[in-house]
Amino acid sequence: MTELFRCFGNKPGEELYADYHDHEWGRAVHDDKILFEFLILEGAQAGLSWYTILKRREGYRSAFHHFDPQLVANMTDDELESLRQDDRIIRNRLKIGSARKNARVFLKIQEEFGSFDHFLWSFVDHKQIINHHESYKTIPVKTEVSDRISKELKKRGMSFVGSTIIYAYMQAVGLVDDHLNDCIVRKGLV
Repeated sequence: MTELFRCFGNKPGEELYADYHDHEWGRAVHDDKILFEFLILEGAQAGLSWYTILKRREGYRSAFHHFDPQLVANMTDDELESLRQDDRIIRNRLKIGSARKNARVFLKIQEEFGSFDHFLWSFVDHKQIINHHESYKTIPVKTEVSDRISKELKKRGMSFVGSTIIYAYMQAVGLVDDHLNDCIVRKGLV
């Protein structure tokens, strides 16, 4: 019998990672609230492992009003500063502050484009990019598309949205599907 293969989350004790891989990573997201959630989580992940953030996801949901961008945009300086004592999240001052800053820009984008979803997916002509990789070695850390999205978000005032972070974001919300060819998700086994 052939062993089932995931792109990640294969080790004992990585059930949270496996569940994320099987049910979220690379799946197309069109819900603005979820798009906002992943934008904040990917920014928090900068310099850390994604698993570190996944383990704290519930803490982030609680700390950042279940990722309601309007509520996050209205957080006070005192509220943000108090989060530096919250061990359920990464307590980096710049990352915490960027959540409010990015929420404010997110809301402006929603107002301008009707939804963040419409704005974001326009960078890929509203069609998921499905790559066919045999190995992790061929998966890029950034692309021309992630460069363009990053540049646009930075121009509008967001932070923690460099091209590498944005490519990981594109993978997380399914603008790009980078499941390896022999992965159980790619083979339709999940």
